[in-house]
Amino acid sequence: MAVSFLSAISISKTLIRTSTPIPKFPLHNTTKNSLKSTSPTNLKPKLPPSLIFKSPTQKPLTHQRTQIKSLFTGIVEEMGQVKQLGFDESGQSFDMTIHSPTVLQDVNLGDSIAVNGTCLTVTEFDPNRSEFTVGVAPETLRLTSLIELEQGSVVNLERAVKPTTRMGGHFVQGHVDGTGEIVSLVPEGDSLWVKVKTSPEVLKFIVPKGFIAVDGASLTVVKVFDEEGCFNFMLVEYTQKEIVIPLKKVGQKVNLEVDILGKYVEKLLSSGFVESIKSR
Repeated sequence: MAVSFLSAISISKTLIRTSTPIPKFPLHNTTKNSLKSTSPTNLKPKLPPSLIFKSPTQKPLTHQRTQIKSLFTGIVEEMGQVKQLGFDESGQSFDMTIHSPTVLQDVNLGDSIAVNGTCLTVTEFDPNRSEFTVGVAPETLRLTSLIELEQGSVVNLERAVKPTTRMGGHFVQGHVDGTGEIVSLVPEGDSLWVKVKTSPEVLKFIVPKGFIAVDGASLTVVKVFDEEGCFNFMLVEYTQKEIVIPLKKVGQKVNLEVDILGKYVEKLLSSGFVESIKSR
């Protein structure tokens, strides 16, 4: 049954209202006829997220059957800037406001946008100020590199793909598998070698010449150093200008999402599927 645009907005608001409270930002969505131009003042400046949320020990990747609600390509559309982040007046909801003219061109409430490779939901937006707001769960901050963000930080942004979108990268879900630490940044000509250290639970899915999403950017692995727990990749000059990785320093975190095909293969092997085929 077809649902009208106004009914869809009403349902969306009801669902959001019944799940988690929406912070009172001075950002106004475009379902209203009028927009007020006010400065964001309702976010209370607090300690940096890294001092509030402690990252737990990396756990083995699990293989749960979850519905894929959004899909990305790993081709970064824009680098946005964090304008405000912190808890709302209730002190319960942690929200982030990002300035980004490109990704707001056709945005709607409830849309998914990958922020440094983390799939987040748009809760409010203001096209006049080219800003949108997303809510960030405490678990998301603990498990991703978003915990290091501050006001003024630059982030990779990508909208969820449409059926007509060209698949320029690879299938990226926006479900971060773990984080890595940049251990070296070495120029070679106009290119840049980047070496990242990560946990064994993530590294086992990384293979030479394979895909990996680093802070949401689809990249090709060059080498894997199992003894060091590291892998590396190279960024050409153009890519260096389009993503945030070259702006980071040695020791900073990056979000990692491995190629989902590797996880499916491990699931099949661990389930005894191959043995069952051989016994036929």
